Amino acid sequence: MTRRRWIADEVSGEKAALTGTHAEHLVRVLRARVGQGFDIVAAGVVRRGRLSSIADGKVEFELGPEISSSPAPVNLTLLLAVFKFDRLEWAIEKVTELGVARIVPVIARRTDAHLASAAVKRTERWRRIVVQAAEQSRRTAPPELSEPVKLQEALGLPGSLKIVLSETEQVASLQDLIRAKESTSQVHMAIGPEGGWTEDELDLFRKEGWISASLGPTILRAETAAIASVAITMSLLS
Repeated sequence: MTRRRWIADEVSGEKAALTGTHAEHLVRVLRARVGQGFDIVAAGVVRRGRLSSIADGKVEFELGPEISSSPAPVNLTLLLAVFKFDRLEWAIEKVTELGVARIVPVIARRTDAHLASAAVKRTERWRRIVVQAAEQSRRTAPPELSEPVKLQEALGLPGSLKIVLSETEQVASLQDLIRAKESTSQVHMAIGPEGGWTEDELDLFRKEGWISASLGPTILRAETAAIASVAITMSLLS
């Protein structure tokens, strides 16, 4: 049976701890007990850990030897336009499992005004989601999740391959663009909101060196496009 992995909230010497709701889930939901063994990610390193104490809101581990782990082969930053929160959070969870390095929530022209105003307050919830998904998928660290920003603030990312997914693109497919850059290890990709990017937004992308790509002839929901594009990219570049 695969040993459960946890990403420590606190690390001090040969001890690590989970705190708050993170600790409560381990104790109340999974009914962990002192003496049980887990894999613990401590300061980015996976180590054996033995649960040593359980207190209100805190679970401590004694750290053992390091466990070898392979780094992600692709450094993928995902600009993800804000859309309906239930679907957005599902997408955030799944792209974390697939291995993205960074998620940047973006306020696009077609992002609903109510969602745009509420997005900042949801950021901590989204960070909890990426930690849980990283643990479930046995990553050594969760992706970085940025504060929501307006599109223009997110476009100037440095990188050799920057792709914006667009249903209006008729020529270039995502697969073809990725295959043409198989030697790259850093990719930036942008997924639009419900209704897609506007023409003026696509113009902004082009001015900043982004290349338009298509996922095919069908129109996908935003969350489907995010998951499909990340899966294709990680598969072709791994």
